[in-house]
Amino acid sequence: MSKNIEPRHYDVILSPVVTEKATIASEHNKVLFKVAAKATKPQIKEAIEKLFDVKVKSVNTLVRKGKTKIFRGNLGSQSNSKRAIVTLEEGHRIDVTTGL
Repeated sequence: MSKNIEPRHYDVILSPVVTEKATIASEHNKVLFKVAAKATKPQIKEAIEKLFDVKVKSVNTLVRKGKTKIFRGNLGSQSNSKRAIVTLEEGHRIDVTTGL
């Protein structure tokens, strides 16, 4: 069986998010990913389905605003990041601790 994985799928999904909140969400068949800022929900859905060979039920996105920090008198800010909460169909799972 040959997967039809295109390089653009790797540009859409940047990394999984491993936090306490993400771990709790995984109990409800949800997985969190950091995604490209210009990625759309259909692109995210297609990339997840192709990369992990699972069926996606829905995709919710959010943009986390970067924090403003003062370091040695200089004002700086972290960059914004876009995240996707991917809900999987029943019977499908993604274990983000193992990798691709």
